[in-house]
Amino acid sequence: MPGTSELTSVLDRQLLLQLGARLKRARQAQGLTTVQMAERAGISRMTLNAIESGEPTPTMGSYVRVMSVLGVSKDLVLIASDVLEPLVPGKLAGTPSASSRSVPYSVSASSSKHELQDLQSLMLHEEAVRLIKKRPELLQQALNTLDRWRQSGESRSKVLWDEWSVILHRKAWRRALSQTKRSKELRQASPLATILPSEVRRRVLDAVRQVKHGTVLDFSSPTGRRRTE
Repeated sequence: MPGTSELTSVLDRQLLLQLGARLKRARQAQGLTTVQMAERAGISRMTLNAIESGEPTPTMGSYVRVMSVLGVSKDLVLIASDVLEPLVPGKLAGTPSASSRSVPYSVSASSSKHELQDLQSLMLHEEAVRLIKKRPELLQQALNTLDRWRQSGESRSKVLWDEWSVILHRKAWRRALSQTKRSKELRQASPLATILPSEVRRRVLDAVRQVKHGTVLDFSSPTGRRRTE
């Protein structure tokens, strides 16, 4: 169902954002600069920044290398190991017990208004970019909207709109989807959200709303369904 896929996407994105934030805090707690961290992990500072921003573009290997340097790769053992918990006679390796499967895990965004707004804006823009790649004619629609805004005479957003013109013409989507302070500012003055069909926008907003109130990953069923608290 489309609604389920949207919710899954928002949840997965929120988990990545939280992972990136955790890795950044761990690096800072260990007194490592971004240069030192990148060198030890064998990656570029740009890749490290993407990882700490919780972006999906870095490879899994890059995430693992950073986690290894920080000493938190043990968390991956629970995922990668054939044995998720001590073997019990008559129990197959890798098969969680009924008790472990019945324990719910809650995922939610911070109660901070800004964090929720950033998550919502990011998800809307990721959907918009995905849609443009499928339907290139929508790029011109976004450009037309941007031109109307720039001709309106409103000056407070002029610099941001000028940047958007460059982004759209160059299809520099990374600038629109990153977690930098400037990218967040750009998304607040963006023409991209205007190309989204109302049903897509509604699904994203509903999914973010569910994350706001807390979404439980319930593994008591074979599907590991998600439900809101």
